[in-house]
Amino acid sequence: MANPNPTSGKTFVVEHLDPELEAWSSLEYYTIASECHATGAKFLLSSVPASLKLPANLQHAAGLMVETRGMEEIYADQKDKVCLLDPAASEDLCPDDGGLFDIFLFGGILGDDPPRDRTSELRKKGYQGRRLGPLQMTTDTAVRVTRMVVQDKIAVDKVPYIDHPELKISKNESTQMPFRYVQGKDGQPIMPEGMVDLIKKDSEKGLGDLL
Repeated sequence: MANPNPTSGKTFVVEHLDPELEAWSSLEYYTIASECHATGAKFLLSSVPASLKLPANLQHAAGLMVETRGMEEIYADQKDKVCLLDPAASEDLCPDDGGLFDIFLFGGILGDDPPRDRTSELRKKGYQGRRLGPLQMTTDTAVRVTRMVVQDKIAVDKVPYIDHPELKISKNESTQMPFRYVQGKDGQPIMPEGMVDLIKKDSEKGLGDLL
């Protein structure tokens, strides 16, 4: 396993709380790894079952570290440097938090509709918490926003967002996404490459089954 110790950049950790890894998650994880690598940050996927075979796009993804160990073991001596992104936290993440924390933890907490409080498992461990505003985000969006706040020093309420965008599925059908996204330079919501095609492919199952 790779050494997860943070260097000069921040470390963003997703504690993988599911026994499997769905196609949409692999697209999100690949995007997180790519964006972290491009900005000098690290992306660690922790608590990955040893029996879980990573899909091809993640096996050699630049910027991705994979660990079977959980957060408590990996960062046992750095607990005060870990920030848990928690929708139930009492205060929002701010640029100054980049000076307080080196590790930003996401516990499979985002991307569920309706949201499930899976963060509670990590909240009980006593990590300091911050939230990213009132609306649900996909996991890659949450990491993107966190990175923009703590590395680029953009206030969380100054990030350009698109809320609940409508995706055209076919000529006569569209689907409204129940999440908040970052707005890209083209004015469109930033999503992992291939995500829209996956949503279209699985649209007959209903969005609830996909997510």
